[in-house]
Amino acid sequence: MAPQRNAGAGAEAELPEYAGHYRLESCLGSGGMGVVHLARSTSGMKLAVKVVHAQFAKDPDFRGRFRQEVAAARRVSGAFTAPVVDADPDGERPWMATLFIPGPTLSEQVKRNGPMDSAQLRRLMAGLAEALRDIHRAGVVHRDLKPSNVLLADDGPKVIDFGISRPLDSELRTETGRLIGTPPFMAPEQFRRPREVGPAADIFALGSVMVHAATGQGPFDSDSPYIVAYQVVHDEPDLTGVPDEVAPLVLRCLAKEPEDRPTPDELMRELRSVAASYDTQTFMPAQRTGDAEPSWPPAGRPARAVESGRAMKAVRGGGRWLGRRAALGAGAFGLAVVGALASLPLLDGAGGSPRPASPRTTSAAFSGWRTTPATGGSAPLCSHGAGRLLCATSGLLFALDPSDGHLLWRHPVRKGPRKEPPVLAGGLVQPSAGQGRLLEALDPASGRARWQRDVAEAGSAVSAGGMLLVTGADGKVTGVDGASGDPRWSHRIPGHEVPYFATFSGDPLAYATSASGDGKSTRLTVVDPQTGDVRSDARLDGTLKPFGATDGSVFLLSEDPVYGDARAVVRYTPGTGETRRVPLAVPLQQAHGAVRGNLAYLMGTGGSLVAVDLQAREQLWNLETGTLRGSTPVADDRHVYVTTSDGRLLAVDARRGKLAGQTSPRLGDRSDRIPAALPEPVVVGDRVYGSAPDGTVFAVNGRDPAAW
Repeated sequence: MAPQRNAGAGAEAELPEYAGHYRLESCLGSGGMGVVHLARSTSGMKLAVKVVHAQFAKDPDFRGRFRQEVAAARRVSGAFTAPVVDADPDGERPWMATLFIPGPTLSEQVKRNGPMDSAQLRRLMAGLAEALRDIHRAGVVHRDLKPSNVLLADDGPKVIDFGISRPLDSELRTETGRLIGTPPFMAPEQFRRPREVGPAADIFALGSVMVHAATGQGPFDSDSPYIVAYQVVHDEPDLTGVPDEVAPLVLRCLAKEPEDRPTPDELMRELRSVAASYDTQTFMPAQRTGDAEPSWPPAGRPARAVESGRAMKAVRGGGRWLGRRAALGAGAFGLAVVGALASLPLLDGAGGSPRPASPRTTSAAFSGWRTTPATGGSAPLCSHGAGRLLCATSGLLFALDPSDGHLLWRHPVRKGPRKEPPVLAGGLVQPSAGQGRLLEALDPASGRARWQRDVAEAGSAVSAGGMLLVTGADGKVTGVDGASGDPRWSHRIPGHEVPYFATFSGDPLAYATSASGDGKSTRLTVVDPQTGDVRSDARLDGTLKPFGATDGSVFLLSEDPVYGDARAVVRYTPGTGETRRVPLAVPLQQAHGAVRGNLAYLMGTGGSLVAVDLQAREQLWNLETGTLRGSTPVADDRHVYVTTSDGRLLAVDARRGKLAGQTSPRLGDRSDRIPAALPEPVVVGDRVYGSAPDGTVFAVNGRDPAAW
């Protein structure tokens, strides 16, 4: 693919072909600060990647603002925003990758289809009120809410672009004489006293956005930003054309003084008071029905005057309208789960220098501990084997004593982001599987190298059944003995051009999948790692991704072939050919899961944790955890455990789907960095081991999560 060219402001000669690991495919939009690209991850997941212009990358102040944008976007739940997947604010060309959300912006929707009707406006206002409640609860002020920053997704509006947002506790202040924002959607205090801008400014912007959605114009319109600024500060808003059901709340949002505006919670109370009066269908943006643009203004809607200072006298001060109760509907995307998010505290993680393990009593059965054996701003990825806790971070592999966290040994490894923990194969520690050209095996007792092998043509390597399966760039697979490093077999896997293997702890087999070009079917090949022989080969319906195996069956996620959302769980038994499919109540974005018996536990971007019973063919429960991203879940008979992006370890009751306990956040000093992979918890008997972005590895008692 040729590098993308930027035709927007601040054009560069060439834009990069990649941002981090993500291939840039096309330009979604260009602005004064950067370009937003449609991109794909290695697995094919669609992303929106913002890459800043080269000239701003050289500006330390801009880098500080971009770093703040990443941190602000990361603090907010993914339920009403585009979740951050990855970022590098310190790179040569800073960039941030968020989940790609299909759907037009509100600006595009109104331009193409005209102003929204009353029902659409009610649902839009409910969704934006909930979004601002979520954003403000995370301690963030957006400061640039406008129609082009509202995406109309199928499940409700999403607020994007936190480029000039500011945490409430931030010390960063607006520079003297520098206006930051979009004048038609800025609050009066943003012009008069920008250093004092708070959450109420977002409420004012919401009111302006609603007027635009209802009429195609803002409440203060002029070709001159200076006139707009004067109108915002001194004039009354023009609500001509805004439906009566919506106008009272819009007017309250547009109050000149911040203290006179409703909070998101107050808006929601008004909306809930008459929710039964209106439909609660899922918000679906109206679609264009032809090539011609709709008439403007739409037939039957009065044209608006454009002169300045012609505000409606009937609503000056809002006295007559505000005396009536607004008949407003909440809409389907008024998610009840948001209340649960407030119960999960957001605390500052504390980073620090390496320190010895410190015991912490969690119950009489086991005293927990925590240690920081390595620094560097990334969460160690850990596994358990040979009686040791084996952990890896960028540039280092180390072993800990599971009983007290004592450091047993360290071993340097190739630097770079890691996605998998070290594993045992053939009784030896394999730190380099999937990490590049050099395969290496270590003695688990001492950490010393037992063998090394250069596999220059390796595309990937996974461990299964005591073997390493090394896939070359040409698609040929080589089975390497984990104990000796000697190749056992080498050949292609029929039906797979370049096979990608999924392997699972405790299962001796490897699973290769290849989806058809149209996404309607997936070829699943089960391979014996010892010999490379094909045990079974089948073509199953849908785009499928394996995520677990137990008792002779393999569990797969059935994903949307375009957007990648998980829509069902499939259990396939190769021995009998039986396929069992259980649809999910709500699709999960970027889902990953684990299996415990007949139960599947799935974690999706935005914080949804779901339990599915494949035997009973039903979804058991769905918990909104309140985390932006969560690790692959791990379960025992009592609890499901998940690591969050801020370093918390959550325990959820496996039977009821209720939060049972959580540890404190541990973000560390580099809280602006998004980890490449979140560490899975490690469960050994009654003990649960976790790790956090500040480099901490810790152990807690799995029988008593409430004491964490």
